[in-house]
Amino acid sequence: MGKLLSSLILPSLSIGRRNLSSSSSSSVNPFATHIKTLSKKSMPVSGKGKKYDTFHNVDDALNLFDKMIGMYPKPSIVEFTKLLAAVVRMRHYDIVVSTCSRMELLGVFHDVYSLNILINGFCQLGQVDFGYSVLGKMLKLGVEPNVVTLSTLINGLCRQSKISEAIGSSDKAVRFLRMMEGRGFEPNIVAYSTVIDCLCKHGLIKEALDLFSEVKVKGIKPNTVTYNCLIHGMCTSGQQKEATRLLNEMVDKNISLDIFTFNILLDALCKEGMIFEAVDMVDTMRKQGI
Repeated sequence: MGKLLSSLILPSLSIGRRNLSSSSSSSVNPFATHIKTLSKKSMPVSGKGKKYDTFHNVDDALNLFDKMIGMYPKPSIVEFTKLLAAVVRMRHYDIVVSTCSRMELLGVFHDVYSLNILINGFCQLGQVDFGYSVLGKMLKLGVEPNVVTLSTLINGLCRQSKISEAIGSSDKAVRFLRMMEGRGFEPNIVAYSTVIDCLCKHGLIKEALDLFSEVKVKGIKPNTVTYNCLIHGMCTSGQQKEATRLLNEMVDKNISLDIFTFNILLDALCKEGMIFEAVDMVDTMRKQGI
């Protein structure tokens, strides 16, 4: 790691600053972008001037839902989806699930966006199997899943917290990725990065590197998040040489190091007792405005 610090990290800081990437956590979570997109399209309902992103609590959202259900004709599924997105932002996933059920009972037909929100609700509640049931329902109804649908399910599998099922969850995530490919879907880098992160966190480093190589062979460009997942896995498993190789690869390909990359490296330096090097890195990060 000493060579890593002197020959790579400090010179690369100015490179990384030019294209400083966004948050790793939001990039790994495909649903965050989905919700942000919906919120940008927020509109008042029936000219009342009430916007979905101005709710103070979930009761406001439920009151508006009751008003929408009583309208004739009912608002489109787009308006109901924006309302659901607002409830998601308040993290009331159980209410998301129950509201989706009420919509269906009251004759409001779902589309891929509202069903994605329902799948995410189940996954956030730790009920991934129900999320897969929604996918099955989508296919029966002829609603075409999109990359958000599939990435959300993969993310749900990888988030399962039962230690005894950890390896099994990784295996399910990989198999589901293969199923996506087999059905003609083209997973994006978010889906692949999610699975790579899952494999690394469960100690399946070789499998993660194999999948990473496969991604590059397919012509899909890894991003900062992909590399962060792998570098963290390498540092955790004591494979500093491999971490160094990946960092050099990032610099060679002009892929930016972000705050999460530096946090991983700082943690590795501190664990190796390289405190002065860690302090130097922090000082340099401050000078770069990171």
